[in-house]
Amino acid sequence: MGADRVSANPAAAAAVQSERVAARWRMLGLLCLAEICGMSLWFSATAVAPALSAVWHLSAATQTWLTLSVQIGFVAGTLLSAVLNLSDVVPVRKLFAVCSWAAALANLAILVAPTSSGWGVLALRFATGALLAGVYPTGMKMAAGWFVRERGLAIGAVVGALTLGSAAPHLFSGLFVASWRPVLLSASIAAAAGGLLLLATFREGPFAAPAPRFEPAFAARAIRHRGVRLALTGYLGHMWELYAMWAWVPAFILASFQQARVPNADSAANFVAFAVIGIGAAGCGVAGWLADRWGRSLVTIISMAVSGACALTVGLLFGASPGWTAAVLLIWGFAVVADSAQFSAAITELSEARFTGTALTLQTSLGFLLTMASIRLLPVFEHMVGWRFAMVLLVLGPVVGILGMAALKRSPFAGQIAGGRG
Repeated sequence: MGADRVSANPAAAAAVQSERVAARWRMLGLLCLAEICGMSLWFSATAVAPALSAVWHLSAATQTWLTLSVQIGFVAGTLLSAVLNLSDVVPVRKLFAVCSWAAALANLAILVAPTSSGWGVLALRFATGALLAGVYPTGMKMAAGWFVRERGLAIGAVVGALTLGSAAPHLFSGLFVASWRPVLLSASIAAAAGGLLLLATFREGPFAAPAPRFEPAFAARAIRHRGVRLALTGYLGHMWELYAMWAWVPAFILASFQQARVPNADSAANFVAFAVIGIGAAGCGVAGWLADRWGRSLVTIISMAVSGACALTVGLLFGASPGWTAAVLLIWGFAVVADSAQFSAAITELSEARFTGTALTLQTSLGFLLTMASIRLLPVFEHMVGWRFAMVLLVLGPVVGILGMAALKRSPFAGQIAGGRG
């Protein structure tokens, strides 16, 4: 009866529709804020790596593992979550909240970890990464539950929130340049608050659906589809560049500023690093909006072309005017992550329904495993050729990614992707 009265009254129907639209954007805003808070844990130790290395007597090689252990933990957590299908077994907002709180505690435990061995710190970073597998992928699932037509924009917003959260520790480090403890404490408080915010305010959307199952036996069959393989190629090229850039661009900025004799170089470098990584949030939103209109392949190709050009040329500005260096780095930060969500969206559109979960889990696992290689190799390459040429190593990713997505755009599978344009 109530629904009949609403449908018979155009004004009431319009009011109901307006409230639904407002609700979905309100939920997306809350979700993004919680994601920013939760993902601030990712680089919390990396942002203060020199200080942690001094306390735990970590070698230069071991210091890299402050980031790599998070990547490995995330892969392990993603696989475990997919096998157990946790996002369907546990209500998603509770899963998000519990994982945020547990990750915050793991990060906070570094403050009291024994300094006799660095392995305890690396184990805590691994645990943090594993628990964040319940924050980032879960957030994308929750966003999809509120959006259908503008899903590319919504998922892009969640990836943008991840980006801003990943940048946050560099802001904290700039504010607390004299100490590493407040940086870890701030990130942990933010993550705990984000979990509480989501648990208290978020509700699932009308389009929420069970997560597609991960079936290890289907892994080979999932990528037998040529369109899926091409989209995966694009994603792997993107990931080769992304996390190595995020992990090492703060060191590049600091070394460049020191060579240019910038006053208070440490603090200035932290703030610029925050801006360079954080501006990617805007890139994700713009790319998500454009991908729903221009097609995912074209947007990813443009994004990788811009980021690859920046990786190729930014070294020429090493030690130069900080304004020019920061300008190119901001363009790079905008483009390097802008296309991230579109690869996952393309794979969901290209996969058979029964293989979607397997394809997405495989994509995520392979992508984050690949980041370990580029994150580890970049400082080795820098030691050989210096920062002026080191970032050229990352150009390989955009080149391979562009070739994959260009082939996808020309293939018969392009019509399966949003907008029918690949």
